[in-house]
Amino acid sequence: MPDLIQPLPGRNYMLSVMRIVVGLVYLQHGLQKMIGFPPTTAAHPGMFTLLWFAGMIETIGGTLLVLGLLTRPAAFIVAGELAVIYFYAHFPRSFWPAANGGNLAIAYCFTFLYIFFAGPGPWSLDRLIFGRARTGAVPTTG
Repeated sequence: MPDLIQPLPGRNYMLSVMRIVVGLVYLQHGLQKMIGFPPTTAAHPGMFTLLWFAGMIETIGGTLLVLGLLTRPAAFIVAGELAVIYFYAHFPRSFWPAANGGNLAIAYCFTFLYIFFAGPGPWSLDRLIFGRARTGAVPTTG
Protein backbone atom coordinates (compact mmCIF):
# COMPACT_ATOMS: atom_id res chain seq x y z
CA MET A 1 0.00 0.00 0.00
CA PRO A 2 1.43 3.43 -0.87
CA ASP A 3 2.36 5.86 1.84
CA LEU A 4 -0.63 8.15 2.36
CA ILE A 5 1.52 11.22 3.01
CA GLN A 6 4.37 11.03 0.50
CA PRO A 7 3.71 12.08 -3.12
CA LEU A 8 3.41 9.20 -5.57
CA PRO A 9 5.88 8.58 -8.39
CA GLY A 10 4.67 10.07 -11.63
CA ARG A 11 3.13 13.15 -10.00
CA ASN A 12 5.09 15.45 -12.33
CA TYR A 13 3.66 13.72 -15.39
CA MET A 14 0.14 13.88 -13.96
CA LEU A 15 0.62 17.63 -13.53
CA SER A 16 1.28 17.85 -17.27
CA VAL A 17 -1.70 15.60 -18.05
CA MET A 18 -3.98 17.71 -15.83
CA ARG A 19 -2.75 20.94 -17.45
CA ILE A 20 -3.33 19.57 -20.96
CA VAL A 21 -6.78 18.09 -20.28
CA VAL A 22 -8.11 21.08 -18.31
CA GLY A 23 -6.59 23.43 -20.90
CA LEU A 24 -8.36 21.57 -23.74
CA VAL A 25 -11.70 21.62 -21.96
CA TYR A 26 -11.27 25.32 -21.17
CA LEU A 27 -10.17 26.09 -24.74
CA GLN A 28 -13.57 24.86 -25.96
CA HIS A 29 -15.26 27.76 -24.17
CA GLY A 30 -13.18 30.27 -26.09
CA LEU A 31 -13.57 28.50 -29.43
CA GLN A 32 -17.34 28.39 -29.01
CA LYS A 33 -17.42 32.14 -28.46
CA MET A 34 -14.96 33.05 -31.18
CA ILE A 35 -15.65 30.61 -34.05
CA GLY A 36 -18.73 28.64 -33.00
CA PHE A 37 -16.89 25.34 -32.60
CA PRO A 38 -17.94 23.04 -31.05
CA PRO A 39 -21.37 24.06 -32.41
CA THR A 40 -23.46 26.21 -30.11
CA THR A 41 -26.72 28.09 -30.32
CA ALA A 42 -25.19 31.18 -28.70
CA ALA A 43 -24.50 34.17 -30.93
CA HIS A 44 -20.91 35.26 -31.49
CA PRO A 45 -20.01 38.20 -29.25
CA GLY A 46 -19.55 41.62 -30.77
CA MET A 47 -15.95 42.72 -31.18
CA PHE A 48 -14.43 44.42 -28.13
CA THR A 49 -17.34 43.49 -25.83
CA LEU A 50 -16.73 41.81 -22.46
CA LEU A 51 -17.76 38.46 -23.91
CA TRP A 52 -15.37 38.93 -26.83
CA PHE A 53 -12.47 39.67 -24.45
CA ALA A 54 -13.43 36.60 -22.40
CA GLY A 55 -13.40 34.51 -25.57
CA MET A 56 -9.97 35.83 -26.54
CA ILE A 57 -8.54 35.10 -23.08
CA GLU A 58 -10.08 31.62 -23.13
CA THR A 59 -8.81 30.84 -26.64
CA ILE A 60 -5.30 32.22 -26.26
CA GLY A 61 -4.90 31.18 -22.61
CA GLY A 62 -6.30 27.70 -23.28
CA THR A 63 -3.94 27.22 -26.22
CA LEU A 64 -0.91 28.33 -24.19
CA LEU A 65 -1.90 26.03 -21.34
CA VAL A 66 -2.35 23.01 -23.62
CA LEU A 67 1.07 23.63 -25.16
CA GLY A 68 2.68 24.40 -21.82
CA LEU A 69 4.03 27.66 -23.24
CA LEU A 70 4.30 30.68 -20.92
CA THR A 71 2.28 28.52 -18.58
CA ARG A 72 2.56 30.53 -15.39
CA PRO A 73 1.58 33.92 -16.88
CA ALA A 74 -1.25 32.28 -18.86
CA ALA A 75 -2.55 30.40 -15.81
CA PHE A 76 -2.45 33.58 -13.70
CA ILE A 77 -4.39 35.62 -16.27
CA VAL A 78 -6.94 32.87 -16.86
CA ALA A 79 -7.46 32.36 -13.10
CA GLY A 80 -8.03 36.10 -12.78
CA GLU A 81 -10.52 36.07 -15.64
CA LEU A 82 -12.44 33.28 -13.95
CA ALA A 83 -12.51 35.15 -10.65
CA VAL A 84 -13.93 38.18 -12.47
CA ILE A 85 -16.49 35.99 -14.24
CA TYR A 86 -17.57 34.48 -10.93
CA PHE A 87 -18.04 37.79 -9.13
CA TYR A 88 -19.50 39.58 -12.17
CA ALA A 89 -21.90 36.92 -13.48
CA HIS A 90 -22.54 34.40 -10.70
CA PHE A 91 -22.11 35.95 -7.27
CA PRO A 92 -24.87 38.58 -7.72
CA ARG A 93 -27.42 35.75 -8.18
CA SER A 94 -26.67 34.13 -4.82
CA PHE A 95 -23.92 33.73 -2.24
CA TRP A 96 -23.93 29.92 -2.74
CA PRO A 97 -22.12 28.54 -5.84
CA ALA A 98 -24.57 25.63 -6.11
CA ALA A 99 -27.42 28.15 -6.37
CA ASN A 100 -25.70 30.73 -8.61
CA GLY A 101 -24.23 28.35 -11.21
CA GLY A 102 -20.65 29.31 -10.43
CA ASN A 103 -19.25 25.90 -9.47
CA LEU A 104 -17.32 25.46 -12.71
CA ALA A 105 -15.87 28.99 -12.61
CA ILE A 106 -14.56 28.40 -9.08
CA ALA A 107 -13.16 24.96 -9.94
CA TYR A 108 -11.39 26.31 -13.05
CA CYS A 109 -10.10 29.36 -11.17
CA PHE A 110 -8.43 27.34 -8.44
CA THR A 111 -7.16 24.68 -10.86
CA PHE A 112 -5.41 27.37 -12.90
CA LEU A 113 -4.17 29.05 -9.73
CA TYR A 114 -2.64 25.71 -8.73
CA ILE A 115 -0.99 25.41 -12.15
CA PHE A 116 0.39 28.94 -11.70
CA PHE A 117 2.13 27.82 -8.49
CA ALA A 118 3.03 24.26 -9.56
CA GLY A 119 4.26 25.07 -13.08
CA PRO A 120 3.59 23.21 -16.31
CA GLY A 121 5.15 19.85 -15.47
CA PRO A 122 7.71 18.00 -17.58
CA TRP A 123 5.68 17.68 -20.82
CA SER A 124 5.68 21.31 -21.90
CA LEU A 125 7.23 23.73 -24.33
CA ASP A 126 8.37 25.74 -21.31
CA ARG A 127 10.63 22.83 -20.37
CA LEU A 128 12.02 22.56 -23.90
CA ILE A 129 12.65 26.30 -24.14
CA PHE A 130 13.57 27.28 -20.59
CA GLY A 131 14.88 24.02 -19.14
CA ARG A 132 14.07 21.85 -16.17
CA ALA A 133 14.60 24.43 -13.42
CA ARG A 134 11.66 26.62 -14.48
CA THR A 135 8.97 23.99 -15.17
CA GLY A 136 7.83 23.32 -11.63
CA ALA A 137 9.04 19.74 -11.79
CA VAL A 138 9.48 18.33 -8.32
CA PRO A 139 12.79 16.52 -7.89
CA THR A 140 12.39 12.83 -7.16
CA THR A 141 14.37 11.03 -4.53
CA GLY A 142 15.89 7.60 -4.92
